[in-house]
Amino acid sequence: MEHVIELTHPLIQHKISRLRDKHTGTNEFRKLVEEISMLMGYEALKDLPLHDIEVETPIETCRTPVIEGRTLAIVPILRAGLGMVNGMLALVPSAKVGHIGLYRDEETHEPHEYYCKLPDPIDERLIIVTDPMLATGGSAVAAVNFIKQHGGKHIKFMSIIAAPEGVKRLLTAHPDIQLYVGHIDRELNDAAYICPGLGDAGDRIFGTK
Repeated sequence: MEHVIELTHPLIQHKISRLRDKHTGTNEFRKLVEEISMLMGYEALKDLPLHDIEVETPIETCRTPVIEGRTLAIVPILRAGLGMVNGMLALVPSAKVGHIGLYRDEETHEPHEYYCKLPDPIDERLIIVTDPMLATGGSAVAAVNFIKQHGGKHIKFMSIIAAPEGVKRLLTAHPDIQLYVGHIDRELNDAAYICPGLGDAGDRIFGTK
């Protein structure tokens, strides 16, 4: 699928391997997620719009490009998506941050919304939705639905690990978005966990069980 960009950079792949290791503790896991997000963000943001401004260098005055003003919104899916925000903000500190809160029904694995707050005006921004895991795709589809309902148009989705089932479901529902993933894993198991995966990203980021 042309809308899936799997980022094969050696640094990203190395850090994902550290994430997978069950012996990687909370602090290191959190830092790795942030670092991977920054590396992925570098690629995902390569088409940010620019405009020229006048700058005085020590030598002379010149016209030089800067990022457009009301350009970027980072929208993590709570709670695991929060772990990816600081990596993105390190690249673009002026970005606005929204939040979408979803919880997954333990029986049906389907998402339910409990919170949605987006930067205004959302229709003028490039929107980067973050969630470390794209498993069934239910939460991802729901999040993009909510953003579009609020007027969002230019949407990219960033996941560190994805299952083929989730990739297909998201891009079938929303073929107009771009999906950036660090690695597409083998499959989902019967409990809707990605295999080989890395466990529950939220629990490992926040040190909960």
